[in-house]
Amino acid sequence: MLEVILNGLVLGGMYGLIALGLNLQFGIARMLNLSYGEFFMYGAFLALFALTWYQLNPLLGAVVAVPLAFAINWLIYRYLFQPLIRRAPNRDALDADIVLVTFGLLFVFRGIAEVNLSGNAAGYDFLNFGVHIFGAIVPANRLLAFAVSMVLGGALIVMLRRTRFGSALRAIAIDPTAAGLIGINVQQLSALAFALGGALIAVSGVLVSTFTTVSAGIGIVYTLKALIIVIVGGPGRMGGALAAGILLGVAETVALQFASGLTLAINYAILILVLLIRPTGLFARG
Repeated sequence: MLEVILNGLVLGGMYGLIALGLNLQFGIARMLNLSYGEFFMYGAFLALFALTWYQLNPLLGAVVAVPLAFAINWLIYRYLFQPLIRRAPNRDALDADIVLVTFGLLFVFRGIAEVNLSGNAAGYDFLNFGVHIFGAIVPANRLLAFAVSMVLGGALIVMLRRTRFGSALRAIAIDPTAAGLIGINVQQLSALAFALGGALIAVSGVLVSTFTTVSAGIGIVYTLKALIIVIVGGPGRMGGALAAGILLGVAETVALQFASGLTLAINYAILILVLLIRPTGLFARG
């Protein structure tokens, strides 16, 4: 049971890492990006190619994936979202437009990947050995993803709470109209938050590719997983995303001991319960 719990914690840390970027995009910039997971997929492929094509450390794929994902997400916000923001008569209409646009982007990015990369699942071997912790064995590649998630999550929490940039982002998340009235450039900072979210999911793709297979169709799986975690943890709550990820990871690992088909069911059962009991998220204030 100790090994099950430890593996659940590590898996949950990985889930938290996957959700951090969407928390910036949805919780801070207020844009529900359905193409979010496609940047996970591209990050994973770049790690795969770094090893199989150039015999480099797959983690070096992040050197290309992170700035590329940041730039593309910034361009998406600047040239797709801002025109929609200017023309939208109200927030509900804008949200509907954003969902439709990013749903279309999902298939654009996936189609490009299927044509130019591979529609078949592929993987590689990296840090694939067990680490003994309190008598339990945890894969080293998963421990790496867990460690990075804790570091990045902690850095984001400190940035949001201790810096002027973070204070401005929190003000935008609470009330973008009021934030604009006190001199915050809402559109510029929202674009940066959105782009940073894209960079974070690219990092996730690079790390998670070390212990899972990669294919052109994996993006939507991680988009849905991240969305569940963000809702359970509370939009905009970075600590909540990490805690919710760990909660889901442990729940999945325990459920797997009874039946493999329960892992997906437990995710959505937790989501439904949270929406019914505490719709603002388990770890949101108030």
